[in-house]
Amino acid sequence: MKCHRSSRWGGVLLGLLLSAVAWAEVPSSAVAQGAPDEGNMRVEAALLVDASQVKPGDAFRVGVRFKMDPGWHIYWKNPGDAGLSTDVSWDTPGVTVGELRWPFPSTFRTSDGFIVTHGYKEEVLLFAEARASEQASGSLTLSAAVDALVCEVECIPAQMVLTRELPVGAQTVSDAAATASFDASQAKVPRTPEAAGLDVALALDVQSLKTGQPFTGRVTVSARNGQVPPGVETDFFVSERIPGIARMALTHEASGRFGLKGEAAPDVPEKEPRFKGVLRLGTAQAGYQALEVDLPLAAVEGAPVAAPVAKASPAAPVAGAPGSATVAAPVVPASSLSLGLAVLFAFLGGAILNLMPCVFPVLALKAYGFTRLAQEDRGRVGRHALAYTGGIVGSMLVLAVVVLAVRAGGTSVGWGFQFQEPLFVAAVCAVLVAFALNLFGVFHVGLDGTALAGKVDASHGVMRSVGEGVLAVVLATPCSAPLMGTAVGFAFAAGPATVLVIFTALGLGLALPFCVLVMVPGLSRRLPKPGAWMERAKQLLGFALLGTAVWLVWVVGGLAGVDGMARLLAFLVAVALGAWLYGLAQAAEGRRRWVNVALALAVLAGTGGMALRFDASAATARVSTVSAQPWDEAAVTAALQAGQPVFIDFTADWCLTCKFNERTVLSREDVRATFARHNVAFFVADWTRRDARISAQLAAHGRAGVPMYLVINPSAPDRPEVLPELLTADLVVQAVERASGLRADAT
Repeated sequence: MKCHRSSRWGGVLLGLLLSAVAWAEVPSSAVAQGAPDEGNMRVEAALLVDASQVKPGDAFRVGVRFKMDPGWHIYWKNPGDAGLSTDVSWDTPGVTVGELRWPFPSTFRTSDGFIVTHGYKEEVLLFAEARASEQASGSLTLSAAVDALVCEVECIPAQMVLTRELPVGAQTVSDAAATASFDASQAKVPRTPEAAGLDVALALDVQSLKTGQPFTGRVTVSARNGQVPPGVETDFFVSERIPGIARMALTHEASGRFGLKGEAAPDVPEKEPRFKGVLRLGTAQAGYQALEVDLPLAAVEGAPVAAPVAKASPAAPVAGAPGSATVAAPVVPASSLSLGLAVLFAFLGGAILNLMPCVFPVLALKAYGFTRLAQEDRGRVGRHALAYTGGIVGSMLVLAVVVLAVRAGGTSVGWGFQFQEPLFVAAVCAVLVAFALNLFGVFHVGLDGTALAGKVDASHGVMRSVGEGVLAVVLATPCSAPLMGTAVGFAFAAGPATVLVIFTALGLGLALPFCVLVMVPGLSRRLPKPGAWMERAKQLLGFALLGTAVWLVWVVGGLAGVDGMARLLAFLVAVALGAWLYGLAQAAEGRRRWVNVALALAVLAGTGGMALRFDASAATARVSTVSAQPWDEAAVTAALQAGQPVFIDFTADWCLTCKFNERTVLSREDVRATFARHNVAFFVADWTRRDARISAQLAAHGRAGVPMYLVINPSAPDRPEVLPELLTADLVVQAVERASGLRADAT
């Protein structure tokens, strides 16, 4: 045994010596350094060839040898939970280069074990089989473009280009030193079971896999002649990235027998997934034998939820969409959310929505009305609550039907999509102004000309409660609330029945506060008694509605520019004039009444026909609260490849929650300083107007509307962190630090 160890260590020393010689003889053009870190280069790469001369038509080996600083590593072809696969691109005229060979990788874990990655530290040679052309002559130019991510705690990208000449002669002349390096690396490359004289079998405990569901099985390794290498060490199995499989791991049960545990991904793959990875048998003392396993697994069946049916619609321009984005059919998010949980989220999100600034004016108005009703019989109060709830739920269902109809037409829509249409915003604005004028007493709801007290009473009929419910829904759509985005995103990715259920739950949640006020007698007794103050309060609430109208005028400015704002203001003046004429008609009698009504209608129709013509091309440019650039997928990719963390703000001018976050969080000095300190690339995806690309991105992350915030670590570009709808400064700062690799969970 002692003799064996001495021999083995002697071989290692000889290999190191030969490697050092080979390294020294590599021409300078074939060596480069990368990943600069405070003046130190963290990786050195060299282009190696195991021949000093090659005969036309002969085979040889070519590879890139990486040497990392202590503590630093690069990644295997499946980097794991983070990182980027090391890439070597060949440019070898007159030479055919085969597939890259990967030695068995090491496994790295963060201190909490939360993130697991696979790669190489110290030194590794990634190589491929090559063959010179039969017509080769003179010399061959071999070039390799290397793209690697070099990580310790932080990660630094390294791009290097390596070039060397290989003479062509009558015979192939082996380079002994380089050959030793290639042989040493070859010994670590997993072999097929056939080449190793082994058989590998897989038996699953299920006939088929279900999306998002775990599965188990057993892997057995048997030797055709001899024995299976006994024992294994930790991290003896590394799975490749397999479409349709979220994770897969083996546990050692006995010699040549392993338990398999895995979980199917939330989506159904195009092809039946395979059990693919590398398995290393044996130990350091007994010697290793690494196998490349590739076996059929099982078909994946769609689960009850989150079946990915992303389908490509015919490329067609979207009306009003910037650029030439193609229409994207709804992309179903990969979600493990159950329907019951989605309904609960919708209900709670709807309840919280009452606290959002867009709904609050209506809620305040309703509370005012309830102050009067609370003094009356409970039966009448209950009818108003029921009417208010019916108005909300009915409007939600109408909105759901519209969403389904638009979606059936092949257009992706989201929460608040109607606010992308200037005419819709103008209509809502006109209703708010008319509502405010009604509160000011310019006219009253109803056709009779009774006294003011009677008019006020009439204005609090059951139908008014229904109308307030409708108005609450209309004004709620530009806002979002915690939990709501997830639930609506779930609904938009599901079938029609689910959409209707989620929107009904959302409506019930929105109506909840008023219903609680009705159902709990103790609460109603805490309200102030009716009196003269109510008339003043009513008029004050009218100004709150006008304030909401001002915001909507600003929204139209974003959709149709300054001209659009002026046109809307002109129309609102006509609405005010029409309301005033209608008020005069209510106080008049006989023919004069109908003349005033006709005049009011003529003013509205005439002014509306002339003014409400919006030009989307005149939209004003967005002004961001922080230094930002318009969202573009290519720009995001470039920033990530440059090692920059990326923050993407999916927003819209009509989204009050977005504006709230921008003003209270994203514009804060400490947040801006954090972005600057970590060199964050800040992108704004403006959804004020329809944009199929942004709709697809929202759907891909399980959201149906804005706001949505993505923070992307350049080391894990495929695992963006999705922040909640309501931001806090601490939350943003911590997310940026995680994306910058400065927090404990970074790789």
